[in-house]
Amino acid sequence: MTRLTLAAATLAVGVLTASGAMAGSCPLMVKAVDAALAANTQLSQAQKDEAMALRNEGEELHKAGKHAESVAALTKAKEIVGAM
Repeated sequence: MTRLTLAAATLAVGVLTASGAMAGSCPLMVKAVDAALAANTQLSQAQKDEAMALRNEGEELHKAGKHAESVAALTKAKEIVGAM
């Protein structure tokens, strides 16, 4: 029983650490998208609009505590602007 409890506690700490790390990466990803949008003059207006919409969605999801969804939206935005 002790091993099972220890394994469950270890798993819980790992999940909390991973979600905390994910939460911390969202603002960095927003900054990366912003910088790439400012620097990349080769993007079409449609690409800029789509990247900005995804960036804004990612920021709102982050604020709502939905970090996995935020990272997904921000990753798409980064792909569009070439900030990978």
